[in-house]
Amino acid sequence: MSNGQWYPPEWPDRIRALAAGELTAVTPRRAATVMLLRDPADSGGRPDVHMLRRRTSMAFAGGAYAYPGGGVDPRDDDRLVEWAGPALESWAERLGVGTAAEAQAIVCAAVRETYEEAGVLLAGPTADTVVSDTTGADWEADREALVARELSFAEFLDRRGLVLRSDLLGAWARWITPEFEPRRYDTWFFVAALPEGQRTRNASTEADRTVWIAAGDAADGYDRGELLMMPPTVSTLRQLRPYGTAAEALKAASSQDLTPVLAQARLDGDELVLSWPGHDEFTKHIPTGSASGETV
Repeated sequence: MSNGQWYPPEWPDRIRALAAGELTAVTPRRAATVMLLRDPADSGGRPDVHMLRRRTSMAFAGGAYAYPGGGVDPRDDDRLVEWAGPALESWAERLGVGTAAEAQAIVCAAVRETYEEAGVLLAGPTADTVVSDTTGADWEADREALVARELSFAEFLDRRGLVLRSDLLGAWARWITPEFEPRRYDTWFFVAALPEGQRTRNASTEADRTVWIAAGDAADGYDRGELLMMPPTVSTLRQLRPYGTAAEALKAASSQDLTPVLAQARLDGDELVLSWPGHDEFTKHIPTGSASGETV
């Protein structure tokens, strides 16, 4: 591993099996993840992004740094929620999905997962407010019920009389897990600013560490091989680097390309070539004689 790229040793064998027709691609599960930003106390600095490190015991991307996120709950589209911001039809067009219900499910997943894993809630009692505090035993009980899927996010919002603030989110990118992976996700990446008064915490059972770090510093850590990350994480960190404030990044979200990025694998002579279209830095050339478990 020449840098911090997450690269499972079983990939070469799985790529060969897919190319030989011996492996059937799994249908990706829809998911959402949020790049939560905050401006540093020093006005001359760049915004920090909240990242968590996945436990090494995790089957998918163990040890890698990522953003809060997870899969869409099928119940996230079973009824309308109180909604502030762009209409669901506008979100459907932006996200590239066919229905308003699908758009609601994806945006709900982004907001719900941020609350489940970081304790930050992008919702408020009215369309122009945000809750200022999500601490306390009653909040924690609701959060745990969401994690256990004992409570749907729509039920949670209704119970507390909250409006989902979709206007606080910006859709940034969309990446799909390669076809040869046994666990696949079709993931929308969002950007949001940390609401005033709220604080992050490591509320996820899947993470052993959380950090606030400048996007550029995180990308540099990856380049030095110090921080393990997946290609989508590195790409989005590099895209965030130019923005001086969280508000600037959120404003820029509307101009970001949401064309899905899907890794491609091909045989080229005596090599397997793994690439992500438009992201040449992640291209891997794998000798066809490499054995599973060998570092490539």
